[in-house]
Amino acid sequence: MSIKKAFDLDGKVAVVTGSSKGIGKAIAKALAEQGAKVVISSRSQEAVEEVASEFQKEGYAAIGISCHIGKSEQREELIQKTVSQFGGIDILVNNAAINPVYGPIEDADEGIFDKIMDVNVKAPWMLSNLALPSMKERGGGSIINIASVEALHPGAGLGLYSTSKAALLMLTKNQAKEWGQYGIRANVLCPGLIKTKFSAALWQNEKLLQKLERTLPSGRMGMPDEMAGMVCLLASDAGAYMTGSVYNADGGYLIAG
Repeated sequence: MSIKKAFDLDGKVAVVTGSSKGIGKAIAKALAEQGAKVVISSRSQEAVEEVASEFQKEGYAAIGISCHIGKSEQREELIQKTVSQFGGIDILVNNAAINPVYGPIEDADEGIFDKIMDVNVKAPWMLSNLALPSMKERGGGSIINIASVEALHPGAGLGLYSTSKAALLMLTKNQAKEWGQYGIRANVLCPGLIKTKFSAALWQNEKLLQKLERTLPSGRMGMPDEMAGMVCLLASDAGAYMTGSVYNADGGYLIAG
């Protein structure tokens, strides 16, 4: 198979959570460009329909299905509606996540802990379980869980978020080990500091941003579309022998002094 053909996603169906903006939207756009039918999903139906319409105008196959991934019935509806409208699921990108607190771990209350774990760990687990029957029926699939470099290196003020993302790494490895027999691969992408609304508190502080960028071998923060290439690789036949692994796209953050 030619390498160009190996990256082709024509006929594949991809669900990307948290894809009305930021990294999720960039990933969904890239998958669509490679030929996949994409499901845009976030909590707001208006927002996902806007993005789906934008993609459709550019000639891509896309639909918007709202889903609060922390709610069981909405997770089920997302998968059911996808299968109903597109016939199945080949690619699941668990991108949506939250980080409602910044500060010492001892200052967060129990409710915040539960909320973070529900959205950042439980939801990807359950969505993957829900997508499993369709992937098995279609002879395989690719699950790509979006974590963070914070899962690999503790950062100040992000303890519970880091803990949730570290748990996501092990969940992915278990998915890969248990579901490989069905032709299903599971991998993790760990972005570094990316310019999104999610990380605005960091990059909108000019002094803090300059301090961070000076430590990076790349010398700059990343952009959302720079995360999409790795996802396209992991989603496609070009990454057919890649499973159970963790890939960083962090501008060299983890090797910085």
